[in-house]
Amino acid sequence: MGDSTVTTVEGREEAVLHPVSDDSGRSLLRRLRTPRRPRLWFEILLIAVSYWTYSLIRNAVPEQKAEALRNADWIWRVEHDLGIAVEESVNHAVNSVTWLIVGMNYYYATLHFVVTLGVLVWLFRYHPGRYAATRTVLFATTAVALVGYYLYPLAPPRLMNGGDFVDTVVFHQTWGSMASGDLKSMSNQYAAMPSMHIGWSLWCGLTIFALARVPWVRVLGLLYPAATLIVIVATANHFWLDAVGGILCLAFGFTVARLWYGRLPYALPQTVPPRGA
Repeated sequence: MGDSTVTTVEGREEAVLHPVSDDSGRSLLRRLRTPRRPRLWFEILLIAVSYWTYSLIRNAVPEQKAEALRNADWIWRVEHDLGIAVEESVNHAVNSVTWLIVGMNYYYATLHFVVTLGVLVWLFRYHPGRYAATRTVLFATTAVALVGYYLYPLAPPRLMNGGDFVDTVVFHQTWGSMASGDLKSMSNQYAAMPSMHIGWSLWCGLTIFALARVPWVRVLGLLYPAATLIVIVATANHFWLDAVGGILCLAFGFTVARLWYGRLPYALPQTVPPRGA
């Protein structure tokens, strides 16, 4: 509310309240929600700081080994009850084919980052109007995953007590997994739920499928998360249900972007007007 003064017929001054329009507030909110052309330096800085923060928080979560192992036993029992506890069979079958499991070890260690960054670059270059909203999905997905790591420590199958899973990175002495071998001290061993390999790969796959124009590229987009699911199970880094957790986190990310931008990211305009236009 605003106020002003008026002079009455008796000569007294009295304050009169006038409603103040909130158009400026709505206009500011509308501007914040309107997609803008992304700035390269800002996006590089944002991604670097965000990944550093994610790694710091994820690895700062206490490695609650006893609880993580109990949770793994519980997950394993639930999967048996559901009839989906086939991870051990998949792990042993694929591990018997050396060239295949070695390839999966490197897939697990590298494509998680390479493909995700590649899709971000592609969005930045060819879909600037959708970039910010789609990036928001990824960031919100990752942020809520940190809550899962804190509230539900979970040992991966390869670290289960009494399990017969093969740690394929250790067995084949391949480089790369931050959760095995020489690099295991750099990563929280008991942050398997939810699987961000699935959360990120499904984000990549859906983005490629929704926005790519070449049919075979769209098919590859769908195959990528499916292949990732097989890899995380075959390498004994995740249970099937960890993948479900990753999918739920991604659904949360899409919900955040939908609420903020008013539409799903893929429904936004491909391009944005130049600044000042």
